[in-house]
Amino acid sequence: MEPRLKLLFDNVRKVIVGKDEVVKLAITTIIAGGHLLIEDAPGLGKTMLARAIAQSIRASFKRIQFTPDLLPSDVTGVTVFDPARREFQFFPGPVFAHVVLADEINRTSPRTQSSLLESMEERQVTVDGTTRPLPRPFFVVATQNPVELDGTYPLPEAQLDRFALKIEVTGVPAEVLERILTERPDGRPLPPSPVTDAAGLRALMAEVPRVALPRAVAAYIARLVDATR
Repeated sequence: MEPRLKLLFDNVRKVIVGKDEVVKLAITTIIAGGHLLIEDAPGLGKTMLARAIAQSIRASFKRIQFTPDLLPSDVTGVTVFDPARREFQFFPGPVFAHVVLADEINRTSPRTQSSLLESMEERQVTVDGTTRPLPRPFFVVATQNPVELDGTYPLPEAQLDRFALKIEVTGVPAEVLERILTERPDGRPLPPSPVTDAAGLRALMAEVPRVALPRAVAAYIARLVDATR
C-alpha cells in the first residue's frame, strides 16, 4: 500500500476496530473520487466511519438526517432576501462540506433524494439559477437500513449510479468486541488526529489516473460491464 494511503488507513482503523476491509473500501472509494453507499442495520459504526475519515483528513464534515419531511433546500441551501442590504443572500446547506453523511437516505422523498444528483456527479449545486462549486474533495457516505422498510423510498437507478460502491458493515468477532469493551468503557473512541489535509488528499487523488492499467485488466472490465447491461 502507498505510504500515505497506509497512514490514512491505519489512522481510521484506530477508530473502526475489526473492520479493516470496510475501511479499505471506504478509503479506496474516496481516493478514486467516488461516493459510498452503506446498507446495514443501525449501530454498526456507519456514522463513526464517515466522521473518522473526515477527522483524519482535517476536512469539514456534515451529517444530514434524511426524514420524510426533509426538503431539497434543507440539503442544498436557500436564498433569502435581506431587507437591510436590499439584496438576496444565499445560505449554504449541509452539502457544502468535504465529507457528507446522508443518513438513512431512503427515508426521504425522491424529490429530496434528487437534490444530491447534481452535487454527486458535477461537484456543484445550482440554486435559483446560480451554480456554486462544492469543496474539493467532495465525498458522500449514504446509509440505508434494509430491515425497517416501512415508509421508505427505494433509491432510483439514477441515484444508485452515483455511488461507486455499496458495502455492508457487519458485526465484529467476540474477541474484537471484548477489546472494544475493555479499551472504551464509555463506548466512544478518541477522535483520530489528522494525518493529512484536503490538499494532501487531492494530491493522492491526482495519482489515480497515473496507475498503469494492463490490457488484460481493461479487457476484463469491458466484458464485465458489457455482461451487466
